[in-house]
Amino acid sequence: MSSTPFIEKVNQLAVAGTPFFFMIDFEKKKPLVYALDEAADENILFDVRGFRNYSLPKQKSIAHPIVPKQRSVDSYAAAFDQVKEHLNRGDSYLVNLTFPTPVSYDGNLKNLFYNAQSPYKLYFKNQFVSYSPECFVKINGNSIYSYPMKGTISTAIPNAKQRLMGNPKEIAEHATIVDLIRNDLSVYAQEVRVNRYRYVEQIKVQDDSLLQVSSEIEGTLKSGWKKKLGQLLWDMLPAGSISGAPKTKTLAIIRSVEADPRGYYTGVYGYFDGQNLDSAVAIRFLERKGQNFFYRSGGGVTSQSNCKNEYQELLDKIYVPTL
Repeated sequence: MSSTPFIEKVNQLAVAGTPFFFMIDFEKKKPLVYALDEAADENILFDVRGFRNYSLPKQKSIAHPIVPKQRSVDSYAAAFDQVKEHLNRGDSYLVNLTFPTPVSYDGNLKNLFYNAQSPYKLYFKNQFVSYSPECFVKINGNSIYSYPMKGTISTAIPNAKQRLMGNPKEIAEHATIVDLIRNDLSVYAQEVRVNRYRYVEQIKVQDDSLLQVSSEIEGTLKSGWKKKLGQLLWDMLPAGSISGAPKTKTLAIIRSVEADPRGYYTGVYGYFDGQNLDSAVAIRFLERKGQNFFYRSGGGVTSQSNCKNEYQELLDKIYVPTL
């Protein structure tokens, strides 16, 4: 499906008040939209803050860990150095650099999807699973919200919260993305404002937990927004938190330094219930390629970034969220 059919179908379903599920890849080349009963028929399962198109299995499966395989940091470091060159030249202020890590995983993707505890989850045709903690946009009535997430640290680190909240690099990175998202929302919304700035949430993961920093941004849509919902979603992509700023130039940098296209990783997926919409950024992403598994993760690189620290953040994000 190309952009025009996607946009038109979303608009039509929204105006008719017909519930639908949608997903758009990072490169915006493979958008999909399904009326509610169509997604499961295509072997696509989703859970958007408790609204799901499947029934939980009667017997809970065994949870299998995801274990990164030993790998040299050299290939990541080469891409990191190229990004830093662009930053030092002033081509970008912030580049979200991502990387696929080969992992050992003895389970199957559908059981992982069932077991992961996350506000947003997606299982796609036995090809990948995303269990995302990050909202892309949410529309309730005429209000539109976005919750960019920037800043992650393990609670095993002494004084983790103080280090995270006081880190100059993290402060600058978060401010850049909040400003970018405010501008994105302002194209369609009025009275755009930041309701909460840099608040911390804790996520339980296997034998550890992570602290993650988000902000809440809100704007007011004009009445009749459903007629333009498809275009609104399309224009806001890719999400600022997983691209960077300024967006157009930064996307060109990402294409030049990352090993392969991201596909649905760092795209978005969501659900429209007939009146309101909720959606997620497709992060925390385990992908199958043949008999092998790769976990895709990354983080924002600025002029203040350190390669070792950024690579460690990439590894810290390789987890399964648990109760």
